[in-house]
Amino acid sequence: MIFIALIKFRKKAKDVAEFGKKLMQNLPEGVKMLDSYWTLGRYDAVWVYEAPNEKVAVQLGIDAGELMKTETLVGISRDEALKLLK
Repeated sequence: MIFIALIKFRKKAKDVAEFGKKLMQNLPEGVKMLDSYWTLGRYDAVWVYEAPNEKVAVQLGIDAGELMKTETLVGISRDEALKLLK
C-alpha cells in the first residue's frame, strides 16, 4: 500500500531533521520510504512511503508524533483508479 503523509513540524526544523534521520534508519518493519520533501505552504514536509497495511502506517505516525503532526492519505495509482471506473 502507498501512503502520503502531510507533515507539520511541532519543533524547530533542525530538531525535526535530526529526528527524521534517526527515524529513516529505523523505520518500522515493512516500511519503504519512496520520497521525502520539505515544502512551502500549509505543510512543512511530505513523505511518500510504502507499508504493508494501515496498522504499520499508524505506527509510523505515532513514532513521529512527538516532533510533527501528520495527516496521512492512502494513495492508489491513476491506472488502478481508472480500472475502478469500468
